[in-house]
Amino acid sequence: MENKIPTLKEIAQKLKFSVSTVSRALNNHPSIGLRTTTQVQQLAKELGYEPNQTALFFKQQKTHTLGVILPNLKEEFFSQAINGIEDVAKVNKYSVLIGQSHDEVEQEKQIVNAMKNHRVDGLIVSISKHTKKFEHFLNLEKYNIPVVFFDRVPDIKTVHKVASNFNTGTRQAIEFLIVKGHKRIGVINGPEEMKSSKERVTTYMDVLKNKKIKIDLSLVVTTDLTQEQTYKAMEELLHLKYPPTAILVINDWVALDAIQYARKLKLKINKDICFVSYSNLPITNYLEFPPLASVEQYPYEQAKKATEILFELLNAKTNNSEEETFYRNVLIEGQLVVHKK
Repeated sequence: MENKIPTLKEIAQKLKFSVSTVSRALNNHPSIGLRTTTQVQQLAKELGYEPNQTALFFKQQKTHTLGVILPNLKEEFFSQAINGIEDVAKVNKYSVLIGQSHDEVEQEKQIVNAMKNHRVDGLIVSISKHTKKFEHFLNLEKYNIPVVFFDRVPDIKTVHKVASNFNTGTRQAIEFLIVKGHKRIGVINGPEEMKSSKERVTTYMDVLKNKKIKIDLSLVVTTDLTQEQTYKAMEELLHLKYPPTAILVINDWVALDAIQYARKLKLKINKDICFVSYSNLPITNYLEFPPLASVEQYPYEQAKKATEILFELLNAKTNNSEEETFYRNVLIEGQLVVHKK
């Protein structure tokens, strides 16, 4: 049995109406009488007619779809962020299309191209840890597709972005460790090209300087966020002539790898060596040896705000606003959360 999708033309032929009359009736156009509208809509329902979305999108010049590009959804931080994005999208009756870069620049570029070809109305992005150039995002302007970045954002002024204030959170974390009596404080930082990595080191040095503690940059090491590289970073720090007594780590997951390495060396966590990290993921509440504290970066709030900004841009586009572009740069204050164990 043939299962064809019914068309406007078929409905028009059955009712002996013109195609334009059927189209208007389906859209409740005031020029079509109630009796005709009822006949058309009833037959359309019986036949299982569905409007041609592609044609509607072409007419409206919007797909009611947002694109989202994230490094990796297995990270709870980005899972929380997705909830913020979807909550705002739902209120605005939009769907969300998600892509993962897995921290690979070429994959990120391919997803951007796919999102463009799927005609998403706008993009929300947290860039890969290796992204240094942003042409693949900036080129979307000529297709009239606005982009808002969050969390991992470009270090350039001419983009819309929402991020956590690393200065505030890092300052609180270092000062917390100093109050605990630590002067040899190590840092396991992310890749140097990441904006947050630069900010973390700058604030770290500034706090030590203000507290009149000697700055030793051999205490600052990097990881690409993998377990292997984090183990190497820990090995480098713990083999210094004067190793750190406390370590500030880029995020909770990396901190867990660092803690695991220390435990393999029979070090007592938060006694022989202490840890403070970022993200404040709920999982740390269930750990036997969590970091002493973690900087809350509010992923839900960051992503929610980024989505709200994107809808402001989309609404301005719909209203043909010709106001000079004002680039939003929103900072959400981080907050150190001390874990009670």
